[in-house]
Amino acid sequence: MSGIARLSPLLVIIAALLITACSRQSIYEAAIQLERSSSGLEAVSVQVGELDIAYLRNSEPTDGDTIVMVHGFGANKDNWTRLADYLTGEFNVVAVDLPGHGDSSKPLDLGYTVPEQAEHLGRILEALAIDRSHMIGNSMGGAITALFAARYPDRLQSAVLFDPAGIHEYDSELVERVEHGDNPLIPSKPGDLSRLMDFALEQKPFVPWPILDVLEQKAIANREVNRVIFRAIRSSEHANQFRDQLALIRDPVLVVWGMEDRVINYRNGDLFVAALADARLELMPNIGHAPMIEAPEDSAALVRSFINSTR
Repeated sequence: MSGIARLSPLLVIIAALLITACSRQSIYEAAIQLERSSSGLEAVSVQVGELDIAYLRNSEPTDGDTIVMVHGFGANKDNWTRLADYLTGEFNVVAVDLPGHGDSSKPLDLGYTVPEQAEHLGRILEALAIDRSHMIGNSMGGAITALFAARYPDRLQSAVLFDPAGIHEYDSELVERVEHGDNPLIPSKPGDLSRLMDFALEQKPFVPWPILDVLEQKAIANREVNRVIFRAIRSSEHANQFRDQLALIRDPVLVVWGMEDRVINYRNGDLFVAALADARLELMPNIGHAPMIEAPEDSAALVRSFINSTR
């Protein structure tokens, strides 16, 4: 069932909850639950050391391979729900909330550089007893996925990188804004989430106002940890060192990039592929920084075709 097909029952639920004077939080929780269950997912958690890690998994496991999904900066596991809708019938999907994000623990003193986050991810997958999988990452999650593939080649079958961070030879609009003291990726006041969506997404999905309001409250509440994580990411972005790590990857890699990406310039995609031993690039016209949200069906088709080709 596509995201559009789910829109009608979602609006019915929202209307019913508004009629009964339910809170925006209740509306948000009902909508998120509908989105997850319609995509064949359920929310669970696991303890990893002192961290509580939230994640989504198939509500009904399949005999297929496992796909681990790694979100980007300031995002969470539900960024993958619409993509998972097209994959859970064939694959076992695991979408994690990295530390500092979503419903997982958010200690300010945890290491959040990209290499440190790759190590956190490794411990999470050990706790979930996932020994080998395909992995998909977006933005920061793409850089984390790439480093994971370089460090743990025996634990991956393939990798798909959606608009990955890590190489920034071609500047983007985000770089210019951050240099002028304006970071649209960290909401800090009302209206900032809509601004973020306008900036990051070329094809914006419909989000009813009660849900958008709760999402914005959550984003604003996370602004302190987001600032810590953003500084850590920038401090670990050394292009030459990162490319050296990419050269160690031997698993097949698909790089997918939205050509209207204002966060990371899509022209860096050629540089990414050139640094990899076995990779190809797919460009998506009229798509921004998050193809899995903006074009979930097309993105899923690319993922499925690529994984099948690696077999």
